[in-house]
Amino acid sequence: MIPNCPKCQSEYVYEDGHLLVCPECAYEWSPEDVVEEEGLVVKDSNGTVLSDGDSVTVIKDLKVKGAPKDIKKGTRVKNIRLVEGDHNIDCKIDGFGAMSLKSEFVKKL
Repeated sequence: MIPNCPKCQSEYVYEDGHLLVCPECAYEWSPEDVVEEEGLVVKDSNGTVLSDGDSVTVIKDLKVKGAPKDIKKGTRVKNIRLVEGDHNIDCKIDGFGAMSLKSEFVKKL
């Protein structure tokens, strides 16, 4: 049985030689390259895979709507939680409270 596409979950995947191809998103992969880890995979700005409970550092100043100050570069965030969506990190930042961050603006400690 041929698996669904790992990128778009299309069921119309077909074999092309030794590769599997998705006609909907044009993604090609080898069946041996399938990641065995199920679920959400989130990477930081350096490409390091993040997981729930990790600690990260903010890599640039981030403006916060409605807040009197920005989140400064170098701010450490402990015990993150990964979620689906554009802002894929939920966390609590000292002095700000509950926040949602994009993983592209953090790096793992």
